[in-house]
Amino acid sequence: MPVLLTADQAPTLGQLVEFVAQQGLAATLADPASAALKIQGIGSLQHASSVEISFLSNPQLFDQLTHCQAAAVILSEQVYAQLSTPPAFAVVLFEQPYLMYALLAQWFDQHRLQALEHGIHATAVIHPSAQIAANVHIGPHAVIEADVVLAENVRIGAGCVVGAGTQIGKNTRLQPRVTLYHQVQIGERCLLHSGCVIGADGFGFAPHPQGGWAKIAQVGTVEIGNDVEIGANTTVDRGALDNTVIADGVKLDNQIMVGHNVHIGEHTAIAACVGIAGSTHIGAHCIIGGAAMISGHLTITDHVQISGGTAITSSIKTAGRYSGVYPYASHKDWQHNAAVISQLSQLRKRVRSLERNSTSQ
Repeated sequence: MPVLLTADQAPTLGQLVEFVAQQGLAATLADPASAALKIQGIGSLQHASSVEISFLSNPQLFDQLTHCQAAAVILSEQVYAQLSTPPAFAVVLFEQPYLMYALLAQWFDQHRLQALEHGIHATAVIHPSAQIAANVHIGPHAVIEADVVLAENVRIGAGCVVGAGTQIGKNTRLQPRVTLYHQVQIGERCLLHSGCVIGADGFGFAPHPQGGWAKIAQVGTVEIGNDVEIGANTTVDRGALDNTVIADGVKLDNQIMVGHNVHIGEHTAIAACVGIAGSTHIGAHCIIGGAAMISGHLTITDHVQISGGTAITSSIKTAGRYSGVYPYASHKDWQHNAAVISQLSQLRKRVRSLERNSTSQ
C-alpha cells in the first residue's frame, strides 16, 4: 500500500486543484465546499481509503465507483454526467483523469520523500569547495567532489558519486548508487535511477600502425536538460569534443546505452536496451521501442517512431513509424536479401498483374 502523509502534512483538495492549475491545466470541484478536504495520498478505485484521492480513466471500471471509499475521485465531465445518484465522494472534474493522477502522484511522492529525508548524513564525504543550497539531502556514504554545485531541494541517494565540477539543478533526485563523472550538467526536476552512469568516456580509439589502439581523450561532457528521467543502469557517455546532449523532457528507460556526442531532442522517449552509437542526432518527440539499434553519425528527424528490435542504419528524414526485424546472415547475403525484400511490394504487384493477364487469355 502507498505510504500516506500525516494529517498535518496533507494538502487540501483545493490545494491539489491549484497545483494542477499551476501546470496550465484546468480542474474544477463539482462541489466547492469540498475544497477543505484533507488528502493524505492517492490510491486505486478498489483500494483507496477515506483520506485518499482516486481517478477513473478506463470506462470499463465505471461500476467500481459504486463501492469506492475514496475521499475524492477525478472524473471527466462525461463520466460525471452518467452518475445516477450523488456520489459519496467529492468529485474533481478534469478531462484527462489519468494525466491528473500522474501529476498528483508526482506531488505526493516528492512530499513523501521530503518528509522522510533530512539533511546530510554523517558518513557522506563532501569536499569543502562544494556549494550546497538549502534543503539538500545527501544520503549515507555519498561522495561530493570539489566544486560541485547542488541547487535547492536536490536529493542525493546513498552511495552516489558526484564528480568534480558537476552542477545539479533544483529538485533533481539521484537514487542510490548513481555515478556522475566530472563536470556533468544536470537540469531541474530530473530523476536518475540507481546504477546509471553519466559522463563516462565515449568509446574512442584510433588504430595504431604498430598494432593495438591509441585512446582518444574524451574532453567534452554531458548536458542534461530539465524534467529528464534516466532509468536504472543506463549509461550516457561524455563527448569526445562537443558535448553529449539530452534535451528537456527526455525519458530514458533502463539499460540504454547513449554513445558520445549523441543529441536527443526534447520529449523523446526511449525504451529499455536501446543502443545509440556516437554522434547520432535524434529529433524531438520521437518514440524508440525496446532493443532498437541505431548506428552512429545518423540524423533522425522529429516525430519518428521506431518499433522495438529495429536496426536503423541510415538517416531518417521523414516523420513516421519505422519497423524492421530481420534474421542475421553473412553480410554479403544480407545485402542481397535486403535488396529483394525492399522491392517485395512491387514484385507482388507485378505477379498479380501477370496472374490477371494469364487468366484473361
